[in-house]
Amino acid sequence: MSQRQAPLLLPVILSGGSGTRLWPLSRESYPKQFHALVGERTMLQDTALRLAGLPDIEQAPGPMVVCNSEHRFMAAEQLRAMGVARPEIVLEPVGRNTAPALTLAALLAQRDGADPVLLVMPSDHVIADTQAFHEAVAVAYRQAADGAMLTFGIVPTRPETGYGYIHRGTVATQGVHPVLGFAEKPDVETAQRYLRSGDYLWNSGLFMVRASVWKAAIGHCRPDILVACQLAVDEAHRDLDFVRPHVSAFEACPSDSIDYAVLERLPQQHALGIPTGVVPLDAGWSDLGAWDALLQALPHDAHGNALRGDAIAHDCHDTLLLSTGRLVAGIGLQGMAVIETPDAVLVAPQDRVQDVKALVGQLRQGGRQLIDTHRKAHRPWGWYDCIDAGQRFQVKRIVVKPGASLSLQKHHHRAEHWIVVSGTAEVTNGDKTFLLGENESTYIPLGHVHRLSNPGKVPLELIEVQSGSYLGEDDIVRFEDTYGRSSV
Repeated sequence: MSQRQAPLLLPVILSGGSGTRLWPLSRESYPKQFHALVGERTMLQDTALRLAGLPDIEQAPGPMVVCNSEHRFMAAEQLRAMGVARPEIVLEPVGRNTAPALTLAALLAQRDGADPVLLVMPSDHVIADTQAFHEAVAVAYRQAADGAMLTFGIVPTRPETGYGYIHRGTVATQGVHPVLGFAEKPDVETAQRYLRSGDYLWNSGLFMVRASVWKAAIGHCRPDILVACQLAVDEAHRDLDFVRPHVSAFEACPSDSIDYAVLERLPQQHALGIPTGVVPLDAGWSDLGAWDALLQALPHDAHGNALRGDAIAHDCHDTLLLSTGRLVAGIGLQGMAVIETPDAVLVAPQDRVQDVKALVGQLRQGGRQLIDTHRKAHRPWGWYDCIDAGQRFQVKRIVVKPGASLSLQKHHHRAEHWIVVSGTAEVTNGDKTFLLGENESTYIPLGHVHRLSNPGKVPLELIEVQSGSYLGEDDIVRFEDTYGRSSV
């Protein structure tokens, strides 16, 4: 393969997960990939920047991100903040697992006759050694460009029972091992045997394949998925900077993973002629699937404790203390996880943190909103934090980004008082538009059409006091909206 013939490398970031095992920090409206769990950047940002500086392989101008429609503005804003150039954000109207997500990406990548190599990366993984990752990508790229489908197997460091395993052949060709089989999450004894043998790798969920090869593979193994995704792409439309596949067509798509739908079947599909292989990856990888994984990924003190945020430990060992605001102080804790958010606190032994998923199920059965939303809610224009609430009143702290504007709207059941704390507010209140500065306020009567904008170059911060018979977020009638959310 000559350099001139080498296909572009297109990073495809799968960002549809909800991260329930990292509750209460990760919630459906703000899942773990949008949090900065290990460093200063969020996991999505780290994933999007992971190929920066990759030598000798020409990349597409920007990555393709497949995410939940409800997360579109968070994804776009986090990528913009990192200077990620020209991302294409594809919005799933419903979650259908990784095989349909990759199929959407492959079909969209071929729209203009291109056939790039797709590097499929979940958005919620940690990879500490970027150079080692680049070397593994270069190994996989050579064979993927020639028509193979590759996965990356993590060199195991312990007898892990929470991951699936890949059984690899011992003889490698140009750094790629044949895949002999896949194994589900094992028990402890089996995991220890896998570790001793040296022939098993953790299944990472990272893949590399040309767009046309994936289309052929999914069309052969799961034609029902390909047909549904093709219809969804054929009827897709652009909305601002987003690609929206057709809703009902994609809703009709079966749900399946890349592994189950295709990869585990390919070795038996000889007529397809698609080689499969695994590239060993030893790069400090973690999927941060639960709080014990975060404890392992974070820096430790001399006693094996990991502290994140405003946290302090006294006579604690092998314990994770994480604060998002209030001080978390631990005394005499051994092997514990203590996670603080403004509206919930989780306390659990490290060897029981996998049970968080069951706990979230209990909360869901009880109708608790704590599994869906944080007290602090992110919006395309900024964010708000519900700092107090009671019978017929609610108090919010609101921050509006420079140049951003909320929708022109009204409420049927509540009035609002706005007090500017810092910055400058441009207020539309009925038929009047005026500016408010620090320590100035206004009153929005029930039923008045109103809008809040930030015309300045610094964030606008204000306190909003709502009063009325109903204070839910669905009591909004939008007349104009910069973000395509108008309701009339």
